[in-house]
Amino acid sequence: MNDPDVRDGMAIEWDAPIEMDDGLILRADVFRPPDDGKYPAILAYGPYAKGLGFEQGYPDAWRQLLEDHPEVATRTSNRYQAWEVVDPERWVPAGYACVRVDARGWGRSPGSVDPWSPREARDLYDCIEWAAAQPWCDGKVGLSGISYYAINQWHVAALRPPHLAAMIPWEGFADFYRDMNYHGGIGGDMKDVWFGRTTTTVQHGLGSRGAKSELTGELVAGPETLSDEELAANRIDFPAEIRARPLDDGWHRDRSARLEDIVVPFLSSGNWGGSSLHLRGNIEGFVHASSEQKWLEVHTGAHWGEFYSDHGVALQTRFFDHFLKGLDNGWDREPRVRLRVRTVDGGFVERPEDDWPIPRTRWTRMFLDAATTSVVGTSGVASEVSFEALASDGITFSTPAMTAETEITGPVSARLFVSSTTTDADVFLVLRVFAPDGEEVVFQGAVDPHTPVGHGWLRASHRRLDPQRCTEWRPYHPHDTVEPLIPGEPVELEIEIWPTSIVVPAGHRLALTVRGRDYEWPGADDVPELSHFKGSKMRGVGIYTHTDPASRGDAAYAGTTTVHTGGEHPSSLLLPVIPAADG
Repeated sequence: MNDPDVRDGMAIEWDAPIEMDDGLILRADVFRPPDDGKYPAILAYGPYAKGLGFEQGYPDAWRQLLEDHPEVATRTSNRYQAWEVVDPERWVPAGYACVRVDARGWGRSPGSVDPWSPREARDLYDCIEWAAAQPWCDGKVGLSGISYYAINQWHVAALRPPHLAAMIPWEGFADFYRDMNYHGGIGGDMKDVWFGRTTTTVQHGLGSRGAKSELTGELVAGPETLSDEELAANRIDFPAEIRARPLDDGWHRDRSARLEDIVVPFLSSGNWGGSSLHLRGNIEGFVHASSEQKWLEVHTGAHWGEFYSDHGVALQTRFFDHFLKGLDNGWDREPRVRLRVRTVDGGFVERPEDDWPIPRTRWTRMFLDAATTSVVGTSGVASEVSFEALASDGITFSTPAMTAETEITGPVSARLFVSSTTTDADVFLVLRVFAPDGEEVVFQGAVDPHTPVGHGWLRASHRRLDPQRCTEWRPYHPHDTVEPLIPGEPVELEIEIWPTSIVVPAGHRLALTVRGRDYEWPGADDVPELSHFKGSKMRGVGIYTHTDPASRGDAAYAGTTTVHTGGEHPSSLLLPVIPAADG
């Protein structure tokens, strides 16, 4: 191994080789204290090119990060800051080694790209064990990172590498089918947007067509420049593989977390605004992992912000100091759940809780009335209301103005009785809040700046439930068979609406919109694109749209949808109402 590059108070090993069990050499950058001591390692394995600076690769996200958290610009030089991984200038002085590994086929690591595959999980296992064996490591390895760097933490933890001591999966999904690719069985567009962008910017072999590291001057996507044909041969056709599998099968399960096999201590950190990709995974991970020492934290704001903030770094440091350094800092007495409960002004109230769902939840079933398009306390007489699935904004059912402040925090679900003029229907649910003047309350989501309170989806032909995995508050669909509708005949749909949190003030209204297409914020035409998601307009759901003709092109999804309420069809909404502290 070459002598380290000593600069800025760190000893840095660029492109350290890590041999995988099949002989392939992956490349890592290692940042550590410049002495002969042994330190715990914080490791991340992912696709975004370890040598590509945050500001260099994601200028829009960087600007927003500094607007939301100006302290980030003052704590370090940020020269070593990369997308969605820890800043070594903050962690090395605190007594940690930071290891960034370019995943197989990405950045400066050769090989074939197969995102979130079992091969990647095994690679990460080998990287953990490699780091633990280095002379600068004390044998304890922690995992940290956002999104991709969080998702594969769930995967490798189930393999139980001996030297994995703790992990912080920050905003990372757990279910490849339900959380990313097929919301409620409805195929999404994120696979195309994400894969297209990454393969054109950081796939290994882009060479001189990619960026140069501002730190080393080296090409961040590998030293050689391959042809388009060679690049294509070095990756699976990720979108095509997903399109070919509209039902949940073994291929999807191989890329999903085996939560019950996880026993390592972890802090799962979610974002209420991640209601179309990551949030469900962070909460499912906390609920279903077998770890005895596990914590859940849910925050607000943009996807990348809280991780780098002083608050976020302090939280992560306390956790790792306890589990990687063995410090008695009180973390073991920390509440198992810590939530930032959202308020309609864009703020929040931070609050500890004992568990999830919150044990004191008052599960409150409200009923839909098609005759008045209202949400009421009891089911009324039979009525129905219809909308054109693809040519309208659907139907909004609303409560009267709240007479008292009401907190909704937890999983939400709906029971709808629906018929269609065709043999299927895609149902999009939007949980919304409206101010007394009729203005909708929206939030800065993980990606989109105008995100509603909550989302749910279900393709009606996927309505069959798995009773073994359903709970009172969370329906679970196996998505393994298709049961077409009989045109005009109502069917019962149990629809999961992803967890949310909002305090609805007196005078505001809570509403449920039933649609046949994606939600769009009314002012979306005035919102610019983000450079790192070029071509994806921020219309209320960010890049998490559902327009893929392969999934949505059939005429069955373009019919007239009817919602039946009252009488024999008591359509309803189940809300997690949290009583006031003195209630």
